[in-house]
Amino acid sequence: MAKLNLDRQESEFLNNTISHWEKHHLVDAEQAEKLRTSYEVKGFDWMRLAKYSFWVALICGVVAVGSLIVDDAVINWIKNLYDTPDIVIAILSAALAVGLFYLGRKREKLHPEKIFSNEAVIFTGVLSTACSIAYLGKTFDNHSGHYSLLFLVSVFIYGFLAWRMGSRLIWLFALVSLGSWFGTETGYQTNWTFYFLGMNYPMRFVLFGLLSVTACYFLKNKKWFSFFWELTYVVGMLYLFMSLWLLSIFGNYGSLDAWWTIKQISLFYWGIISATVAGGFLFYGLKSKDVIAREFGITFLIIFLYTKYFEYFWDGTNKTLFFSILALSFWLIGRKAEKIWNISSKPGRPTP
Repeated sequence: MAKLNLDRQESEFLNNTISHWEKHHLVDAEQAEKLRTSYEVKGFDWMRLAKYSFWVALICGVVAVGSLIVDDAVINWIKNLYDTPDIVIAILSAALAVGLFYLGRKREKLHPEKIFSNEAVIFTGVLSTACSIAYLGKTFDNHSGHYSLLFLVSVFIYGFLAWRMGSRLIWLFALVSLGSWFGTETGYQTNWTFYFLGMNYPMRFVLFGLLSVTACYFLKNKKWFSFFWELTYVVGMLYLFMSLWLLSIFGNYGSLDAWWTIKQISLFYWGIISATVAGGFLFYGLKSKDVIAREFGITFLIIFLYTKYFEYFWDGTNKTLFFSILALSFWLIGRKAEKIWNISSKPGRPTP
């Protein structure tokens, strides 16, 4: 039997698990040793290298295209193509996207182990789809400025492609497009003024995040949505908590000019509201064993607290004292976390 090839963290976890079983006589010494010899530690994390290499390759490809565009000869060639109809570019981009999606799907079936190279092909197809939608919008543009409709079209296209191909990566773009549509549509409906129904952009996206998380709650046990549920939940949480963080800093002010004229202490209640929401999700996560809610709650509760700490005490505190207090507070947090971890690691104790 071929041995499992694990990274160091996975190997240490299995070693600790087997030792725990052996100590409590769940397996005998011979069986424990047999389990230990069934896997080995890989010398280098090639999967992580592959993942980062493909992302770097995509970034370098974008840079290469940018460098190519600034070349004089290429600029002259592009000028000659300037009169190319937008609908032609849209069709060509769509055809390229279809080809890339087909190639990505085929590679997933033939080489399922090549996870990151397959995702890179699909990601390029997503970019081509976005290009096609953009030029399609230019083709039918009536100068109304209602380009939020393009994001709405993107939601349906990416959503269908994600469902048809079983791709969480494409589903992520559908969720990002949905947020982009919400932001631009509310802006368009108010003629791009600062407020929509009395809400600035952070406030609007707090509402959007709450609606997203609530939708995830009702769809949690739906079998047809289970493949995309966790990603949708995480993105909804990001919309909610990032918006709350911005709201705790800027309040419900739509203009930076107006925000500069007020004292930050006057926005303290937004910080209290944000911290309360984070604390509520933390409590809910602990009670219901919802890891995502728990991690978002504790992470952003700390972020909210330290944001306020910087806002209120940075100017009036000696910097040596300031960072000493900061270091001490993080040390106390680390010590408390370590204590909780040690308690939960004892036999018979449930994991928090």
